[in-house]
Amino acid sequence: MRREQNTDADLVAACRRGSAAAQEQLYQRFAPKMLALCLCYVHHQFDAEDVLARGFVKVFRYLGQFEGKGSLEGWVRRIMVHEALSCLRRRESLTLHLEDCYTGHLATDLPNAEAELQAADLLRLVQELPAGYRAVFNLCALEGYTHPEAAALLGISEGTSKSQLSKARAVLQRQVAALQSSLSTSYAHAHVA
Repeated sequence: MRREQNTDADLVAACRRGSAAAQEQLYQRFAPKMLALCLCYVHHQFDAEDVLARGFVKVFRYLGQFEGKGSLEGWVRRIMVHEALSCLRRRESLTLHLEDCYTGHLATDLPNAEAELQAADLLRLVQELPAGYRAVFNLCALEGYTHPEAAALLGISEGTSKSQLSKARAVLQRQVAALQSSLSTSYAHAHVA
């Protein structure tokens, strides 16, 4: 009985030997997740695909440095995050945006938000954040980096990282509330008509 999928160690070993089939398998295994990750950091599909391609070039170039400590997916993910941040640095400012953010009380419990909002809506809202907010939000809230780690990756202070995450959350809460309101209004009009 033939195994459908190699273990990570088998796959890495075959890639290191130069197996094109193993490289294709590694790419196919991780590309969809990594493209979704890249889209969290950059605005456009084209840019995300460019980050993905550049990231996989680095994955294959540095695969010899993968020591098997931790998961292969986590190692590939870190490369993609670094590549996405490099793309952001080249194309957008990651400095603190001093936009007029709402600083009053924000609702922290949005009833039924999860039920009515689709993942695509939430991804779009995150993508609409200014580059600095988006990068810090993705690193800290989604990827689990600490503020010191995010600050080091982005070349900003820890305080700036904390501030940008706080403001990103405030903006997202406002956007989710507005989206919820428009969904409720649309739902009400649809049932009245």
